[in-house]
Amino acid sequence: MAYGAAPGAPSGSGPAPGSAAPGDGSDPEERSGSLRRAFGGLTTRGRSFLAAGLAAMLCAYLLGQDELLRVGVLLGVLPLVCVLVLHRTRYRVAGYRRLSPSRVPVRSEARVHLRMDNVSRLPTGLLMLQDRVPYVLGPRPRFVLDRVEPGGRREVSYRVRADLRGRYPLGPLQLRLTDPFGMCELTRSFSTWDTLTVVPPVEALPPTRSAGRTGGYGEGRQRALALAGDDDVIPRGYRHGDDLRRVHWRSTARYGELMVRREEQPQQARCTVLLDTRRAGYPGSGPDAPFEWAVAGAASVCVHLLERGCSVRLLTDTGAAAPGPENGGFLAENPDTAGLLLDTLAIVEHSNEQGLAGAYDALRGGDAGQPGLLIAFLGALDEEQALTVGRLRQRSERAVAFLATPAGRPQGGTGQPFPGTDESPGTEAALRVLHEAGWTALAGGPGTPLAALWQEADHASAKGAER
Repeated sequence: MAYGAAPGAPSGSGPAPGSAAPGDGSDPEERSGSLRRAFGGLTTRGRSFLAAGLAAMLCAYLLGQDELLRVGVLLGVLPLVCVLVLHRTRYRVAGYRRLSPSRVPVRSEARVHLRMDNVSRLPTGLLMLQDRVPYVLGPRPRFVLDRVEPGGRREVSYRVRADLRGRYPLGPLQLRLTDPFGMCELTRSFSTWDTLTVVPPVEALPPTRSAGRTGGYGEGRQRALALAGDDDVIPRGYRHGDDLRRVHWRSTARYGELMVRREEQPQQARCTVLLDTRRAGYPGSGPDAPFEWAVAGAASVCVHLLERGCSVRLLTDTGAAAPGPENGGFLAENPDTAGLLLDTLAIVEHSNEQGLAGAYDALRGGDAGQPGLLIAFLGALDEEQALTVGRLRQRSERAVAFLATPAGRPQGGTGQPFPGTDESPGTEAALRVLHEAGWTALAGGPGTPLAALWQEADHASAKGAER
């Protein structure tokens, strides 16, 4: 939620901080420039009246008609008076914007609330509001506000909807002032804007045994229960800031230095989600492209694992991990974790990498003592890239891969093609290489429900474990 305020018209006092309104007019150059802009705001009606007045005065001079001269003066002076009156208007307005919500999934609507406050002692004239909105969110909203009393308030709202994920700026708000005769219009812009984040859609995934097995406690839990319940009696050296009530006196006497008892917590389940962003791996573009399916799948899996208490690390083919609170890992205890991860996936773009060597180096350089579940969303793979992905299996306890194909999944769970799709020799070869390397690999793509693939991958992992 963000707010912005700024004067909407020239005022005797200076503009609010960060506003785009003119100053108090004490500078002669600024005053003359503001007056030129005001005359530049003459509408078609105002320019027509001015031209008609000049023509009438010229004809009156040539024909010697005093009555026509009076008419010409009236026609020519009226738009000039409107410009001067509008230019010297000293009321001030403040604008506020609120997004509800500020983070929405693709193809969902968000409502933008606008509020205009008249903070001057004079009533306003006719106000026309226009908010700047990217074209992908729809047409620019326009509103007409009638007279606003001193200290009064007007509220309006509009809806925006995006079919493509990303971060879209909203604003700044533009305010158009006009005189009662419609002779002149002045535009003033506020200086603040807000950002609407459109995140990939998240599909609810069913609970599976594979995800549940990532919640093991490891050896740390066994040691924690040994001899002293949840209190680990294995001591360590005293560190500055340790609670003196944790001092283990027997070990202190034995080692000759201050020792404290160490409370060892169960190891948290870890999972790495690899998202292949290579431009060459995903043909096509748009909301129904294979790349968008892969991004949405990565978002769904990450959120699903976070809800089950896993620590999730999001990695791309370049080897760069998504920024997170702990070395690129998103912790389930943090209530804002899912939102931060979705914000990251909202702006992920294609990379120019030709292979997956960067991801291989990043996983190989990870903590060898912390193997976990590896889930990959991949584009098209040739034989060399499939072999590279196959070697990633050595760094994890279990590995599941989903290959995004342009026409959706080429084969069903029984090995039979889905209706309306063709088998892809390249996809079949990549799946075969991954299966031989120990991966649980399935093909998917636009139109293929991830929940069904997720459940099928769990059944395939269970059969592989029984063998």
